[in-house]
Amino acid sequence: MPSDDPEAPPPTHPMIRAIAMPSDANANGDIFGGWLMAQMDLGGSNLAGRIAHGRIATVAVDAMSFIRPVKIGDEVSVYADLVSVGRSSIKVNVEAWRRARDSASERRVTKAVFTFVAIDSEGRPRPIAAGSV
Repeated sequence: MPSDDPEAPPPTHPMIRAIAMPSDANANGDIFGGWLMAQMDLGGSNLAGRIAHGRIATVAVDAMSFIRPVKIGDEVSVYADLVSVGRSSIKVNVEAWRRARDSASERRVTKAVFTFVAIDSEGRPRPIAAGSV
């Protein structure tokens, strides 16, 4: 998923888009890192759930990098790209990009690798069906 140009978003469609609202920000107008991480978890889990064909749970977040701030009113696009699939786990590279309301350009703001596990109705790990990818 990472593009050759560090300031060009991935050539795929985003998994989700959201507008950063005042309730998501601190007193300086910067969006909370936790809100941004939640959006990334939603986008990554969207891809992982499609691959697992069912319920998944987030079990790890590796190499989380906050690159630049997100401001109130920014459009946040979350892109997800499959890294690997194990017996019951799925690793997904996730990036968040912002577009200011008055701009057409996008800038990467956050990146991380999320690990999800396919779970059954009891919340226990379950195998991912062969050929799911």
